[in-house]
Amino acid sequence: MSDYPTPNNAWELDGQVALVTGTTSGLGARFARVLASAGAKVALTGRRTERLDQLAKEIRAEGGQCAPFRLDMTDMDDVIGVVGKVEDELGPVTILVNNAGIPDAQRAHKMDQALIDAVFDTNLRGPYVLSCEVARRLIAAKLPGRMVNISSVGAFHYAGGGAALYSITKAGIARMSEVLAVEWARYHINVNCIAPGAFSSEMMDGMVERIGEFYKNTPRQRLGDPAQLDSTLLYLCAPSSECVTGSVIKVDDGQGPR
Repeated sequence: MSDYPTPNNAWELDGQVALVTGTTSGLGARFARVLASAGAKVALTGRRTERLDQLAKEIRAEGGQCAPFRLDMTDMDDVIGVVGKVEDELGPVTILVNNAGIPDAQRAHKMDQALIDAVFDTNLRGPYVLSCEVARRLIAAKLPGRMVNISSVGAFHYAGGGAALYSITKAGIARMSEVLAVEWARYHINVNCIAPGAFSSEMMDGMVERIGEFYKNTPRQRLGDPAQLDSTLLYLCAPSSECVTGSVIKVDDGQGPR
């Protein structure tokens, strides 16, 4: 007989501390609110401190627990240091959501070195360094953990629209999730990945402004609502996904290649 209840679908996050990157707008802000509503204490991070403070007020007004921390994903000392700051204020980080990302929006041969470095650092190097720092602390404390990395369907298909480096780094995030899952499975740290399609966000608004309503050419001719990612995020952070690690879940409304 199984020791698990029927159905085994617990999603409560009471007692967990979740660090979410890129919470100043878009999907990151939504993810922070969702995790707080499920009972986690949430570390809000990003560069725009006024937006972090506003989000913190909103979450607290809704009954959630959180604290804002300024974080520049291109500064590796900042990336490593923020984990200790969160631990001092909220407790050990047991959930990490690597959400922060920026587009390149230029042809590969036209990008200057500063933009190349910013995209690599924000989208891939920073998340890798942050994941390793959180894992190091979890392993030392003998605590289990959950990591959810946000990739994109753009990691699996590129039509030449001028975001080659974005596609490359998001493919790296998906592969990073797979290999770190193997690396840390023995320590009960689950590492998974969500690859969203086109969802409404500040970054997506800029893309639509540049190239037009491209989503009208997709099967359902619409942008996704960030709320449609809630259940996938919660599942990967919650107790019921204890046996799921190294998975890349596409949530793309049928937009991506098949």
